[in-house]
Amino acid sequence: MKIGFIGLGKMGFNMASQLLERGHQLVVFDLLPSAMVRIAEAGAEAAASPAELCGSLPTPRIIWMMVPAGEPVDSTLEMLEPSLAPGDILIDGGNSRYLDSEERARRLAMKGIRFLDAGTSGGLDGARHGACLMVGGEKSAYEAVEPILKDLTVENGYGYMGPSGSGHFVKMVHNGIEYGMMQAMGEGFGLLEASRYGLDLEDVARVWSHGSVIRGWLMELACDAFSRDGSLSYLEGKVADSGEGRWTVESALQHEVSIPVIAASLFSRYRSRSDNTFSDRVVAALRHEFGGHSFTPPPAAEL
Repeated sequence: MKIGFIGLGKMGFNMASQLLERGHQLVVFDLLPSAMVRIAEAGAEAAASPAELCGSLPTPRIIWMMVPAGEPVDSTLEMLEPSLAPGDILIDGGNSRYLDSEERARRLAMKGIRFLDAGTSGGLDGARHGACLMVGGEKSAYEAVEPILKDLTVENGYGYMGPSGSGHFVKMVHNGIEYGMMQAMGEGFGLLEASRYGLDLEDVARVWSHGSVIRGWLMELACDAFSRDGSLSYLEGKVADSGEGRWTVESALQHEVSIPVIAASLFSRYRSRSDNTFSDRVVAALRHEFGGHSFTPPPAAEL
């Protein structure tokens, strides 16, 4: 298939590379010219503008966006809309707030443009070798892009969640669960590190990764992090939050659903920015391992 792809950051570049390897044709656009040069070397066609990208695609157009949530999505849509036609499909694969996705879908539907919200999980490795996708929106649009979804994911790693907003809602809750899991791991390893036994935490994580009830990818990433530095002294335990945890807690309040573990993990991230405990360094290390997240939080205005 010939696809438009906008946004060649860490996740987007890896996803675009995977689509090229699976035989798809890509017309790409990014505000950073060097990113387009790199992906063009792998076989993509670089466009000078979103309008040029649209003009290079067959109709109905399929355009995948991997841009930061909020204003960047709206500005991208604003640039695209004049060049779009009824029947075209836009996919937001970023971590947009589900309420924003519902509103964007309603507004675009008035022009006959179909909008899918695709929650993307799996970190940088998943983006390159097989991610997990949770998709909401018009069912016929989902079915039209299903070959793309299949080529971007691991086996059984994608699904139709329901109407517009549901894909990003499911991804939001996924990230809330992720917050709680990483916080529990951080606290557990913090207790191990404080014990009198002089434990090799890399070895503990290795053992727990094989056959234990708490085995899994996060535990494997913990093992990787400890293999580099058992004390994780190369980073600070200041843990950023990118929005999904807050949105999960807000949604729980709205629906009157109790989520004390997720809420506590969110507040622990806030607290981490004034402390530097070992448990916080574990959480920071896990975020860096799977998502390439920086060791210190961005300025408050960017959170």
